[in-house]
Amino acid sequence: MTWVGAFGGFFLKKASSFNINMERKAFMLRLLFGVFLYGVSAILNIVALKFLPYTIVFPLTAITYIWTMLISYFLLKEHIGTRKILGVLLIVTGAFVLVS
Repeated sequence: MTWVGAFGGFFLKKASSFNINMERKAFMLRLLFGVFLYGVSAILNIVALKFLPYTIVFPLTAITYIWTMLISYFLLKEHIGTRKILGVLLIVTGAFVLVS
C-alpha cells in the first residue's frame, strides 16, 4: 500500500514537469497512472483496515515517507539533506511508537 502510494506521487510529479500543450499524451498518461496508483493504494488501505485496527494501519502509512524519499533521490535525482532524513526518521519512529 505505501509503496504503491509513493509511486503514485512519483508519476504525478513526472506529469507536473511536462509542457501540457506540446506533450499532452505523455502528460495524460503520467497523470492518469499516478491517480490510478493512488486509487489502488487507497483500496489496499481499506483492505488492510479490514484485518487490522485503524490505530495500527494509519501510523504505518508513515512508511510512505521512506519510499517517497528513496524514489525522489534515485529516480528524480533530488538532493536529500540531513534535515529531511532526520525528519523522516522522526516520523517513522513516532509511528512505530504508536503501534507498539
